[in-house]
Amino acid sequence: MANIKSAKKRILVIDRQTMENKSYKSKIATYIKKYKAAVDNNESENASKLLSETFSLIDSAVSKGILQKATANRKKSRLSQYSAK
Repeated sequence: MANIKSAKKRILVIDRQTMENKSYKSKIATYIKKYKAAVDNNESENASKLLSETFSLIDSAVSKGILQKATANRKKSRLSQYSAK
């Protein structure tokens, strides 16, 4: 446990940021599940809309520093391949 006041403050900030990042990653995972369900149910109109929204979320996660660029590219690539199956 930290003894210095500034270190204690940083711990609180890091905890808050960790929760926000987990929330955002969970949101991305939810959109991916919705997209895959739409593809499996042959809802092409809904799937294309969800795909663009998911790509947008992933790109904003990269800009916010939540995901690394390579991770985002891998996720987007796999989603694109999923629709081609």
